[in-house]
Amino acid sequence: MPADQYTGDAAAEHLDVVVVGEALVDIVVSPRGTEEHPGGSPANVAYGLGRLGVGTGLMTSIGTDHHGAAIEQHLHSAGVRLLPGSRGTAATATATAVLASDGSARYDFDIRWDLPRTAPAALPKILHTGSIATFLEPGASVVRELLEQSHRRCTVTYDPNVRPSLLGSHSEAASIFEDLLPFTEVVKLSDEDARWLYPRLSLDEVSRRILGLGPALVAVTRGADGSLLTTRDAQVAVPSLKSVVADTIGAGDSYMTALIYGLLMRGADGLAPSVLEALGRMAAKAAAITVRRPGAHPPTLEELRADVPEHEPASR
Repeated sequence: MPADQYTGDAAAEHLDVVVVGEALVDIVVSPRGTEEHPGGSPANVAYGLGRLGVGTGLMTSIGTDHHGAAIEQHLHSAGVRLLPGSRGTAATATATAVLASDGSARYDFDIRWDLPRTAPAALPKILHTGSIATFLEPGASVVRELLEQSHRRCTVTYDPNVRPSLLGSHSEAASIFEDLLPFTEVVKLSDEDARWLYPRLSLDEVSRRILGLGPALVAVTRGADGSLLTTRDAQVAVPSLKSVVADTIGAGDSYMTALIYGLLMRGADGLAPSVLEALGRMAAKAAAITVRRPGAHPPTLEELRADVPEHEPASR
C-alpha cells in the first residue's frame, strides 16, 4: 500500500517500539469477586514495555467512555503514548475472564475492531502486533497493510494469541496467520496456539513450518514446561521458573514484552544460541513474576533485573 494512504504521527518519531492492536477492559470473575482491569494482549505488551523504560506507542481503538478513559490513564502511568486515531465513537471493548480454581482463565469477548490508516511518521526499531487485531475485520486488513509496508524497514514481532471463539473457520484463521508471516521477523505463540493452528504437527514441526514462511525466530511457550526458541540454525529449550500462581492473566504478554526488550538490547551476536538462551530466560522470568500476582501486572525493569526467589510472590 502506498505510504501516502496513511497519515503520519510526528509524536511517534522517537519511539523504540510501536504496538498495533486491541486495548480492552478485562472483567475478572473469581471467588474473590469481580474486578476490572485494563487489558488486551497488545495493550498489555505496550504497558509492559513502558514499565521497562522503553519508549513505546500504542495504535489501537478505544471509545470516549469510562472504560476508554481507564485504559488511557493506565497506559499513561507507564509512559506509553496513545497514538493519533486511537480514539473513536464506538464503545470500548471488554473481555470477561472467569477464573478456575487453578488460576487459568476462560474468556468471553465484546469487541469491535477497526483502525484508521494512521502510521508513525518515522518507523520505530520494532513494530509489534498480534491477537484479535490481526484476525478481526475491518481492522485486520489495515494491520496487514501496515506490516507489508513496514517490515523491510524495522523488526516486526507477532504473537497470534489465538482466541478461537472470535475467529472464523480454522482454515480461514490459519490462512490469515500464515499470510502475515512473510512480513515478520519474530513470532511468539503458545503451545495451545500451535496445537490449534496445526493440530497434526509437533511443536518442533510447527516452528519449522513457520520459519519456512519467513520469520527468523519462533518462540513457543509451554507453560510450566518452559519455552522453545528456534531459528533456522539453532534450537534452545529454556525452563520455566517455578512459581506460586495467583492467575495466568497476562503471562504470555509479559513473556512477549521481555522478548521484545531483549531484542532491543541484543548486541552484534544476532540470534546466536547464547542470545536465544538469554532471551528465553529473561522472558521466562517476566512471565513468572506476572503469574505470582493477580491480573496482568508485568514486572518493572528493577524486578526483571533482581533475583526473585522461587515460590514467593513478587510485589505489585
